[in-house]
Amino acid sequence: MEQKTLVLGVIGADVHAVGNRILDYAFTQAGFKVINIGVLATQEEFIHAAIETNADVLLVSSLYGHGEMDCRGLREKCQETGIGNIRMYVGGNLVCGKQDFESVKERFLAMGFDRVYPPGTMPETPIEDLRKDLGI
Repeated sequence: MEQKTLVLGVIGADVHAVGNRILDYAFTQAGFKVINIGVLATQEEFIHAAIETNADVLLVSSLYGHGEMDCRGLREKCQETGIGNIRMYVGGNLVCGKQDFESVKERFLAMGFDRVYPPGTMPETPIEDLRKDLGI
């Protein structure tokens, strides 16, 4: 089986590194090749890493509540650089304040994300979705 490549990072002015390390470990243990670009990552860094490694999926996390602002336009930038069909997953504390997760999820799906995860999602959920979405 061909190993699938994931670009993992924490977008925007977010320095929450612990969850990023946990996800890196979980995805690696599940058999994925993880390109971890770390914290404080820009949209351009995600895209550059994806192009450079021929990645299958962008895994974007955000914990400081500004994910909606940080992620806006990412799908369009992917399209402009020729990787418009790459799968994009996002999860964490994506918005400020108490908001209904279903409405948050709808907004991120409308932005072009394929999967949206609420705070506290265990790694097994996106791992299962990755296997389903990538046909492995």
